[in-house]
Amino acid sequence: MVSLEFLMTSLVVVLIPGTGVLYTVSMGLFLGSRATIWASLGCTVGIVPSMLASITGLAIILHTSALAFQVVKYVGVAYLLYLAWTMWRSSSALSLSEEKEPMSMTGIAVKGCLMNILNPKLTIFFMAFLPQFVPAQVASPTTNMLALGSIFMAMTFVVFLVYGALAASVRDYIINSERLTVALQRVFAGSFAALGLKLAFSERTH
Repeated sequence: MVSLEFLMTSLVVVLIPGTGVLYTVSMGLFLGSRATIWASLGCTVGIVPSMLASITGLAIILHTSALAFQVVKYVGVAYLLYLAWTMWRSSSALSLSEEKEPMSMTGIAVKGCLMNILNPKLTIFFMAFLPQFVPAQVASPTTNMLALGSIFMAMTFVVFLVYGALAASVRDYIINSERLTVALQRVFAGSFAALGLKLAFSERTH
């Protein structure tokens, strides 16, 4: 039985803007509604390794081993900075309205997936989050956590789709202003860089 408390808590967590929301919104603004579907799918699939790791106990390794956490963390930092650099480098009005080499939908999904896979704090979050909603008397805690994790993923996908759709709905107004399109791309690039730096200075206990 899924509790209302779990649903409400999960919704609040998913609604809080993070790297996944930022990425999905940027795809909606710059590439349209179809891209947001793939971005949402990629970000959601990227949750699977963290969820499985937390359930199988691998999160404990990340939580207790400084080396393991630092390795995964800095790979994630490097990836976020790479996204920031590529978005800043390609910022121009032309890239929004007349892309010469459109990004593949699969590529969009893969990038979103990698963002979550390379975030060690997501694994630790699941380790701390899911067990709180597993009843003590449940016959199979693992099955119960898998079910809760699946519901969390479904909520993530739907919420990201909504964020992306809202962004795509104003895309036509945005791309009509050259200065605004360039400014927005640079804002998103700066945001990815800031999130990367935030992750770089994060601690295992946070």
